[in-house]
Amino acid sequence: MQQSLNPWITRPVPADGADTATPEAHVPPAAVISAPLRGMVEPDAADRLARRTVSGSAALWVTGAHGGSGESRIADLIGEARATGHCWPVLQDGSKPRVLLVCRADMRGLTAARSALTQWASGAAPELDLLGLAVLADAPGKTPKPLRDFAAIVGGGAPRFWTLPWVEAWRHGDSKTPPAAREYQRFITDLAALASDTTPGTAH
Repeated sequence: MQQSLNPWITRPVPADGADTATPEAHVPPAAVISAPLRGMVEPDAADRLARRTVSGSAALWVTGAHGGSGESRIADLIGEARATGHCWPVLQDGSKPRVLLVCRADMRGLTAARSALTQWASGAAPELDLLGLAVLADAPGKTPKPLRDFAAIVGGGAPRFWTLPWVEAWRHGDSKTPPAAREYQRFITDLAALASDTTPGTAH
């Protein structure tokens, strides 16, 4: 999870480079953008995510910006989370869902995420509490710099932004065990805290 790619939400690092935070003291990144922005132009209809009425409840709804985004994988990692099938969720009871947008770190995935974020920021998406964008690596090894740079730009339009490394084990089975990588452990901690937040003015 390379939050350093997004200068809008990165917290200062101690001069010696040490991470002095403990798991108990960890606080999820604060939202940079928490609501649609006045003056944003919605994307063309063909580039918008559909909306779908969903039944039941969830602490967190995971929405893939495109097919193959990894939304089901991410939903499996977070307690009481459900995937939405690449659609913005609309709850039957009219309440505002908490949503995490996910995409792959290739050009197709990042472009789809940019369109989805533009749709949300323009107010064209249904009413929801967008927690942020998670970008999942699309291949082993280091993501090429042009894609890392583009991901940083796209992620800057989300309330929060996480980049997550490749998980080789997911190629070989349907394991729901959380990856051992530190980036995933921090990400899961962040989302669990955000999904359970009961601060007045937030919605489930």
